[in-house]
Amino acid sequence: MSIVTLTTDWNTDDYYTGALKGKILSQCAQIQIIDISHQVPSFNISHAAFILRNSFHNFPAGSIHIIGVNTEGDENVPFLLVEYKKHFFVGTDNGIFGLMFSEEPDRIIALNAPKELHSFTSFTVFADTACKLASGDKPESLGKPVKEFTQLIPIRAAIEKNVLTGTVIYIDSFRNAITNISRELFDRVGDGRDFEIFVQSNHYVIKKINRYYHETPAGEILALFNSVGLLEIAMNNGNAADLLGLSTHSGIRVKFVPEKEEVKKPATKSKSRK
Repeated sequence: MSIVTLTTDWNTDDYYTGALKGKILSQCAQIQIIDISHQVPSFNISHAAFILRNSFHNFPAGSIHIIGVNTEGDENVPFLLVEYKKHFFVGTDNGIFGLMFSEEPDRIIALNAPKELHSFTSFTVFADTACKLASGDKPESLGKPVKEFTQLIPIRAAIEKNVLTGTVIYIDSFRNAITNISRELFDRVGDGRDFEIFVQSNHYVIKKINRYYHETPAGEILALFNSVGLLEIAMNNGNAADLLGLSTHSGIRVKFVPEKEEVKKPATKSKSRK
C-alpha cells in the first residue's frame, strides 16, 4: 500500500483537505493518506520545510509527500516532483526544496500541468501526480527532467572564536523556541568549556543544558537539545516564546569562556663557566 502525506497551510476548518483526500481515494483507493500538518502559517515555506525535513525520513521508502503551502505557479514557477533519499515530494518551485534538503536530490521532474489551472493546485496537479506514482507510473512520464530548482539557503549560525550567534527558526505548539544551533556545532565550538546563553540580547541568561524539562523549576527558562539535535529555549510548564517575546528570527547568543592562555615562564640564563 502506497503512503501519501499532506503538509499544508489550510488549517482544519476549510473544505480543502476533504476535497483533496476524496479525489485521491477516488482515483486510487489503495492509498493510505497521512496528515503531517495542516497548521503551517499561511505561505510560510520555512515553517513547512522544518516540519517535513524532520519528519519525512520516519516514513517508509517510496512515500509520496504533497506540499500544499504557497502552491501557486505559472510558466516561470513550475510544479515539481523531486526524488530524495527514496522519497517523492510534490510541490511548487517556490524555494521550499532548497530549505528541506541537505544534499542534492536524486531526480527533479518539472510536472506536466493543464493549460488552464484554477487556484487549487494541490487538487488539480498534486493529487493526480501522487496517484500516478502510486499506480506505478515512472517519474519521467509525468514531466520533463530538469537539473535544478529555486534555491533558498537556510539561515546558518555564525561562528566566532568564543561565540555562537544563532537564530530561532521554529516555534512549536508548546511555544518552545527552536534554534539553528545544533548539538554537533555547540560541542565542536565549545569543546567542553563553560558557557552562557543569552536570550533576547542580555535580558535572560542560561548557564546549563538540561536533559529534561523538569530539571528546572516550573516557570523558569531553560535550554536543552531536542529530539532533532537542535538547541531549544523553553520554560518548564510555561510558554517561553510568548513570555520572552521570542519569534522566528529572534537572536540567541552562546558565549564560551575563553581558554586560559599558558603562562610563559621567563627564560633562565645559563651560567657561564669561569
